[in-house]
Amino acid sequence: MSQRRADGSAGDADYGAIGGVYTDYRKPDPRIGRYVLDALGDARTVLNVGAGAGAYEPEDREVTAVEPSASMRAQRPAGLPPAVDAVAEKLPFGDRAFEGAMSTFSVHQWNDLWAGLKEMRRVTRGPIAILTCDPQLLRRFWLLDYAPEVIETEARRYPSVDDIADGLGGHTSIVPVPIPADCTDGFNEAYYARPERLLDPGARLSCSAWSFVDDRVHHRFAAELQHDLDDGTWERRYGKLREQPSFEGSLVLVVSDPTA
Repeated sequence: MSQRRADGSAGDADYGAIGGVYTDYRKPDPRIGRYVLDALGDARTVLNVGAGAGAYEPEDREVTAVEPSASMRAQRPAGLPPAVDAVAEKLPFGDRAFEGAMSTFSVHQWNDLWAGLKEMRRVTRGPIAILTCDPQLLRRFWLLDYAPEVIETEARRYPSVDDIADGLGGHTSIVPVPIPADCTDGFNEAYYARPERLLDPGARLSCSAWSFVDDRVHHRFAAELQHDLDDGTWERRYGKLREQPSFEGSLVLVVSDPTA
């Protein structure tokens, strides 16, 4: 396992550097959150691994959050309990301690996917819900035409949904999660119908893949997208997306329930 960074970040992205304005752009969308809640079923005690600033934590359950980055722990709202400083691969809890568990936009940050999934299953006696992106579906998004480096970075970092399912074991299902046109959670595909939003550097950096490409990619992307928005090229190619109430891109929920 690689050494943790200065602020505790344990994955390949340095959230001490890029996480400072994360909650300005990444606000949990209740329509996406409903999928997570439904997957957790009746679980009353819930573990959230890689909890970040607390997005999608159910307010009506007893949640224990685990987050290694001090920057992200500091951004948790005052109404949420403090997160435990720990990593997915070494959870400081007893066997079957929780009725359910969840992880959202986190598994691609883990140093050892299999160890993290094994730990989640060890401490959870009921359903586990993992919100992630299917790397096989990332190329559906128009960003591929403007910043292929970002899409390829994400495709390399996100584990396959089959690997996640195999690691969790039990009865596992893969549930596509539609992305609303006005999605409040600003991951890349959340802007499928609002390309102007990705011209904001802060919006881009709230998606960790952008931190792995150099400034030339950022500058080229912004210049080309601005040009195509100004002269109508983007509208001619993708304008129909603005009329779509939702987009079925790469967002999926992997649900494992040993009792099913």
